[in-house]
Amino acid sequence: MKKYLEILKKCPLFYGIGDNDLITMLHCLGARTDVFDKKYTVMAEGSPAKYIGIVLSGSVQTEQTDFYGNRSILSVIGEGEIFGEAFSCNETEKLPVSVIATKESEIMFIECSHILHTCKNSCGFHSQLIYNLMKDIAAKTVQFHQRIEVISKRSTREKLLAYLSMMSRKEGNSEFFIPFDRQELADYLEVDRSGLSAEIGKLQKEGILAAHKNFFRLYK
Repeated sequence: MKKYLEILKKCPLFYGIGDNDLITMLHCLGARTDVFDKKYTVMAEGSPAKYIGIVLSGSVQTEQTDFYGNRSILSVIGEGEIFGEAFSCNETEKLPVSVIATKESEIMFIECSHILHTCKNSCGFHSQLIYNLMKDIAAKTVQFHQRIEVISKRSTREKLLAYLSMMSRKEGNSEFFIPFDRQELADYLEVDRSGLSAEIGKLQKEGILAAHKNFFRLYK
């Protein structure tokens, strides 16, 4: 587990926990790792919601597919970030989303019950771990509401500009990369891809933005 230390120290789940305690903790929690190829399903919709995942390398995204096969991308999780925590803490019987690797990814899994219930060793780091978990869930709730604010806009243009404005604020710069290609961006915004591409073209002609693949620049 030592080879993962530098990544895990960046993970919000382990804030305030020392290196030695972290190594002990991972063994105590029964942490295990696995490697997934690009586009592989890490967690499938409908499967038991038992585990918290930590991205050690690569990235994954959470998705939902409706009855007609339309995909919605809900979030992107990068290196050092966690996923599945809200559903596993809530003891959701079946996952309502799928988690898909967007590139070759190494994932660490921890069964949530091992975090929520103190082990027989009464490890001192447990209270910090639970605090970190609750704080992360609160942050994810804020992010969820931000996405709702974006996709609740009426038009493709309004949704796109709301999302790009949010990303600009997040990066603190008018120039930034987004974690999506065009189809993924359309799925995140819940709009038609061709309509999205047409709208990006119009906004470039109007001098409102510049775009190339997943790079954007906003003009005032």
